[in-house]
Amino acid sequence: MTPLLGILSLLLALAVTGDALSCRQCSSFTSTCTGSSVACPAGSLCGSTYTETSVGGSTSAQSLIMTCTPSSQCHFNGSLSMLQGRVRMVTSCCSTDNCVPTIPALPAIGSNPNGLVCRSCVSASSTWCYTSDTVQCTGDENMCLLQTTEIKGTLSTAIRGCTTKSLCDLGSQSQTIQGVTTNVKFICTSGGLSIHKVILTPAIVCLLLLKFFF
Repeated sequence: MTPLLGILSLLLALAVTGDALSCRQCSSFTSTCTGSSVACPAGSLCGSTYTETSVGGSTSAQSLIMTCTPSSQCHFNGSLSMLQGRVRMVTSCCSTDNCVPTIPALPAIGSNPNGLVCRSCVSASSTWCYTSDTVQCTGDENMCLLQTTEIKGTLSTAIRGCTTKSLCDLGSQSQTIQGVTTNVKFICTSGGLSIHKVILTPAIVCLLLLKFFF
């Protein structure tokens, strides 16, 4: 499998007041997964984040993460694109012990150029990449990004391309699922071919991106 398919298969997570829930925690490279029940922090819901990666116009990988999730991210959807392919993801949640959220439809793929041009590259072995390649952004992917993923002692990846603002606005977070801690960082700008704003995303985004690249 190419480095792109490996890096693109890692990728987001959800809060409400009241008693803490118990939620299933698992991850898989399919549209379903099973795992043990864990106690969630107060103000969390049971969330599912589904990610699909396409290379050459056809689906090449999918991934699902279920875990305790901040409610503010319950209805998240977003996408990122580069010359090599596109990643789309969506998050949903439910509010009873060990419930399984219904996965909603992935965001539509925009086809009309929006005027923004971003650098495009992929690294399967480092948190940095830079080339002269560019990609023309379409639809609501109106931000340029440098996205890095780190799993300590295991994985370091970097991606440059176009993304939706929703992905950049997720905030800072690391997460451990089944003993694996993942950290994702997005450096985003709306200016094109320049980067100035640093934001960390929840680990669900990062786990979903991993599968597509390896």
